[in-house]
Amino acid sequence: MHIPDTKIALSTASVYPDNTQVAFELAAKLGYDGVEVMVWNDPVSQDLDALRELSDRFRLPILAVHAPCLLITQRVWSTDPWTKLKRARAAAEKLGADTVVVHPPFRWQRQYARDFVRGIERMAGETAVRFAVENMYPWRYRDREVLAYAPGWDVTEEAYRHFTVDLSHVATSRIDAFAMVDRMGDRLAHVHLADGSGSGKDEHLIPGRGKQPCAELLERLARTGFDGHVVLEVNTRRSGSPAEREADLAEALAFTRLHLATGSRVL
Repeated sequence: MHIPDTKIALSTASVYPDNTQVAFELAAKLGYDGVEVMVWNDPVSQDLDALRELSDRFRLPILAVHAPCLLITQRVWSTDPWTKLKRARAAAEKLGADTVVVHPPFRWQRQYARDFVRGIERMAGETAVRFAVENMYPWRYRDREVLAYAPGWDVTEEAYRHFTVDLSHVATSRIDAFAMVDRMGDRLAHVHLADGSGSGKDEHLIPGRGKQPCAELLERLARTGFDGHVVLEVNTRRSGSPAEREADLAEALAFTRLHLATGSRVL
């Protein structure tokens, strides 16, 4: 069996509404290789000294920083989106992370959206940190689609240096996962692993519990020498208890390790 060097991380968003420290505790207990820090309203997620202390205490590297670009984080690290990205880059550099995950702008962020493609390219040229722009999805209300992102939710339509593919977002978009990954090509730098059923909701299910080709994608990454990180970004809010959530995150890790092991590698 070929066991790739790909690191498997736990996103701190996977324990929401619990806090960042809980994510580090669970990631260390279950044997994850590191964490991705979602910068959000938890003060610890915004505090580099506190994050470094958690990384040292639990002996877990911070592999990626997710910039605060969600609706609920519009006031985190400033209301200016470029300031947020500069702070995310500085955080990644100081914490030893090699990737900043960023979403495309919301359509109502008009000036930011107009400058986003050029601005991300400029910032990417100023650092060794990879700005991996994440695929999103159309918002749906009953039978209507709302295009909430600009330049668009399908990030492969733009010439970004690096991409994050999120399989839950693929499910919500109702598109073919491998077609999107093929379009990303060797610019695919980061994977948010989660499942989805194809409903109108962004579900972030435990891999294997939906309809996305999570196993097949992992096997392909292992065969082709993928050199990025695989991050479990799942929703455990419906876990019935802390013990059940722990079991869900252990299952997610076991699934990922199993399917990243492959009998051969294509060079």
